[in-house]
Amino acid sequence: MVSILGISGSLRAGSFNTALLREAQAVAGEGVRIEVATLHGIPLYDGDVEVAHGLPEPVRALKAKVKACDGLLLVTPEYNNGIPGVFKNGIDWLTRPASEIPEVFGGKPVAVIGASPGGFGTILAQDAWWSVLRTLRTRPWFGGRLMVSRAGSVFDAQGALIDEKTREQLRAFVEGYARFVVDGR
Repeated sequence: MVSILGISGSLRAGSFNTALLREAQAVAGEGVRIEVATLHGIPLYDGDVEVAHGLPEPVRALKAKVKACDGLLLVTPEYNNGIPGVFKNGIDWLTRPASEIPEVFGGKPVAVIGASPGGFGTILAQDAWWSVLRTLRTRPWFGGRLMVSRAGSVFDAQGALIDEKTREQLRAFVEGYARFVVDGR
């Protein structure tokens, strides 16, 4: 069984990205398990808090999940043409202490997808993630790309994916990424 941890970079209850992650979980094929994680409860990074109290419990819990998974799927919104602050903040907490970066991220297969109400489907946020992931020495998967544009037309009001073409693209993406996690191709 391939274990993929998907993290939604949005805190909003009606997030298109959380809906996309749940759909990825639903279309994952046999032998692939996608666990959904969020950034809820992770405070803004403050080095003084870290020194005085260590890592907050929500950070420790998410960090343990990242360490335990076979692959990491970042499901990113795009805010002002870049990475959402809450998502970058969560990853920044996961890099503490810096001496543990290789254990948490080193060589970890990572893929990035996203959904946006706009016409560019998170292309700039996805591109911005690559330099961060390179710095963390992850093993990014470049074999597929999924940017869901005009997300309001592919998800219904309850967050269900209603566009079959997008569902098939997502299924192919998850299948390809799971294969990469298992055999590196």
